[in-house]
Amino acid sequence: IHKEQDRGGLAIIADIQKKITDAFEVFDHECNKTVDVREIGTIIRSLGCCPSEGELHDMLAEVEEEEPTGYIRLEKFLPMMTKIKNQKELVKYMTEEGEPFTQEEMEEMLSAAVDPETNTVRYRDYITMMVVDEN
Repeated sequence: IHKEQDRGGLAIIADIQKKITDAFEVFDHECNKTVDVREIGTIIRSLGCCPSEGELHDMLAEVEEEEPTGYIRLEKFLPMMTKIKNQKELVKYMTEEGEPFTQEEMEEMLSAAVDPETNTVRYRDYITMMVVDEN
């Protein structure tokens, strides 16, 4: 993996997460990092994703607490949304710039980047893992 490409990929992830957080905060009326579950569809659409009702239902099932509270927490929403946006943007980026990646390589990278316990991408570990020392 070229370092240039790599840096671009990470910038994309940071950028995506900022966009998602900003969109989320618009609906976070209590400013407590939670939004009403009914707002989630609007947030997702405002981020340029157009899930069908079924897909939306699945997405909500993924981010809802074990005990549904009617609220979705940013820490649950962000990784899920990042993954979705990421796959779109990263795939676009990786397949249009430089040496194209195959879908399998993309999935491998994404699964390697996501921490299974928190289901989030840890930049520092990811950067360390991605930047191949050339010496």
